[in-house]
Amino acid sequence: MTARTVPHTVLVSRLGCRPSPFMILRRVHLRLLARWYDRHLQRLDLAEIDEHLLRDLGLTPQDVRRECAKSFWQA
Repeated sequence: MTARTVPHTVLVSRLGCRPSPFMILRRVHLRLLARWYDRHLQRLDLAEIDEHLLRDLGLTPQDVRRECAKSFWQA
């Protein structure tokens, strides 16, 4: 197990010290970038759903256009 995949509490108990602020910040940024990319992919998938399936989901084409018009960082 590398330091990148080990949770903070395990690092403290195994190493007897806290991870550096840089390590914590890096982990947070990687999670944020992954979330943004996942959101981007979900919106691409949503844009490809046909109208019949949208009705089954309770969405209108206007809902889809509004969601897909958002930037990747917007929830």
